[in-house]
Amino acid sequence: MEYRKIFDTIPDAFDRWRPRYCSELFASLITAAKIGLGKTVLEIGPGTGQATDPILKTGCDYHAVELGEHLCEKMWEKYGHYPNFELFCGDFVTEDFGNARFDLIYSAAAIQWIPERDAFQKSFDLLKPGGTLAMMLTVGDYRTPDEELYQKIQKVYADHFKPETAYRDMHAPFRYENAPEYGFVGFERREFHGRRVFTADEYAALCGTHCDHLVIPEPEKTLFFDGLRKAVREAGDRIVFEDTHVLYLAQKPG
Repeated sequence: MEYRKIFDTIPDAFDRWRPRYCSELFASLITAAKIGLGKTVLEIGPGTGQATDPILKTGCDYHAVELGEHLCEKMWEKYGHYPNFELFCGDFVTEDFGNARFDLIYSAAAIQWIPERDAFQKSFDLLKPGGTLAMMLTVGDYRTPDEELYQKIQKVYADHFKPETAYRDMHAPFRYENAPEYGFVGFERREFHGRRVFTADEYAALCGTHCDHLVIPEPEKTLFFDGLRKAVREAGDRIVFEDTHVLYLAQKPG
């Protein structure tokens, strides 16, 4: 199975544990893209809505395209009652959007699963003149808060993290900063900060939503997750992530 499709096998866990983004990021994005009533938005790969609420609740004309059927079911459960909500179950690259054009196209840790040329070129073509492309992701740092715990976890990875196929072999590189090569202007990076704290069981559950962690064969998979839990329990049953929420913005010339 393609790594980008594995998330569809765990819709409930994905919904519970995948990181959300801070309110400051959304305020910045909504202001920059001037999103609200009368604006048309497309979210690429919303998953189960980790970055959907703040945009949908502006009252914009919200559309999304999601590859996973079970993830789509979860999205409909959560947002189907909103009159401004529309969701396509399909692949962004092959989906036919007809004559629709958007003021904002955005992605939260999803666009990088699409070949770079396809992602940027189709986004450019689907944006209205002056429209905004926004791409966000979270970089979690658990090393700075506790170096000793970090090293113990690295030992668990070294001993038992043996996925059937390496992530790098399944996922082509995607460079956000290449947006200007496809006609975008005004490219910039903005950073926002947050914190997450997990118990040992919660941390293992979070790791269980990473695509390459899901394909570790037994018995290594059990040994791996048991090792993660043990390391965190020995550190007081607490692991802290200092998060950097990254927002990339680019515009289609007006």
